[in-house]
Amino acid sequence: MSAGGGKKAIVAALTANAGIAAAKFVGFLITGSSSMLAEAVHSVADTSNQGLLLLGQRRAAQKADRLHPFGYGRNRYFYSFVVALVIFLLGAAFALYEGIEKIRHPHELDSPIVAVAILAVAIGLESYSFVTAIGESRPLKGDSSWWGFIRRSRNPELPVVLLEDAGALIGLVLALAGVGLSMLTDDPVWDGIGTLSIGVLLAVIAVVLIVEMHSLLIGEGATPGEDTSIRENLVDGARIDRVIHLRTQYLGPDELLVAAKVGIAPGLDIEAIAAAIDAAEARVRAAVPTARVIYLEPDLYRNPPQ
Repeated sequence: MSAGGGKKAIVAALTANAGIAAAKFVGFLITGSSSMLAEAVHSVADTSNQGLLLLGQRRAAQKADRLHPFGYGRNRYFYSFVVALVIFLLGAAFALYEGIEKIRHPHELDSPIVAVAILAVAIGLESYSFVTAIGESRPLKGDSSWWGFIRRSRNPELPVVLLEDAGALIGLVLALAGVGLSMLTDDPVWDGIGTLSIGVLLAVIAVVLIVEMHSLLIGEGATPGEDTSIRENLVDGARIDRVIHLRTQYLGPDELLVAAKVGIAPGLDIEAIAAAIDAAEARVRAAVPTARVIYLEPDLYRNPPQ
């Protein structure tokens, strides 16, 4: 995904969540439902998250300078990591607190049918955002499972939006269940249980995102498929006969650093070696377009002592 490749999904999520948050707050003021309040805060957090993702993309587009010679691409990882913290602090912690308080001190809901109507509309809007994120992610997912895509993607925004939207839909169902059971049983404790469940859900999503974004932030290498492709294209079988060692690291979602020591066939002059290195770089860039920064060190391969 390029800097703008996931922007459609982010903007769709931001627009949907901003409208949903306003509707939920109105619903809370009318009904007094803690599930509705928890979901309203959840939507505010999600709206803020999308703003942070867009800010991260903008800052990642800054040109490299002397202080950051490899550029600012990791801003996208940093802001995605901040998003995970926002989900936990503003979403999970608040919902857990509200859920516990509502269970300890339950009170009757006013006009619960209003809450049900708002939640139903919110499910429709969140579904639109979720479908948009899925459509943006499919070309990158390939044959991987969705969980595999979230775990192995080097692009932070779409996995974040996918998890946010999935969590939002499940949270809306939990809120709807809490309000609905409170209506059916005439027991407002169910509203508190729904709120508590939303808090647990958001905490789980936050932990998954924190773990994944932390891994990207400290630096991940090429995927197994990319690693294989790089090794195959470094070798031409004539001038470069082997890869002695290879190190890779993503400097940002769209920029992979490749550093390798390659074995050069004996007898080549300096011009032939330079041409072989240039050709190897071109082959790697054609096979793995994100491999934009390549450093190759030529050497004569020596068999290790027996």
